[in-house]
Amino acid sequence: MSAISREEVAHLASLSRIDLGPAELDTLAGQLDVILGAVAAVQQVAGDDVPATSHPMPLTNVTRSDTPRPSLGSAAVLAGAPEAEQGRFRVPRILEED
Repeated sequence: MSAISREEVAHLASLSRIDLGPAELDTLAGQLDVILGAVAAVQQVAGDDVPATSHPMPLTNVTRSDTPRPSLGSAAVLAGAPEAEQGRFRVPRILEED
């Protein structure tokens, strides 16, 4: 017996506001059944002595030190711009004004 029925998939699709055809409902019911089976297998393996983790390997964030350093001045940056106006980049208007 499958863990999820076609009607349950149709209900989930309705809640998600996804319009699915009859063939898609049948396909997704089978695919979701496989996914639920895999989750059930993992739940059987994971015992109380296994801590919950978000990643199987320990992660270390590699960052550089946050030290100030010289950067380009506004004149040098704007020198490469196609158009500049009042010390800023000039870009085409994309919104109409009311």
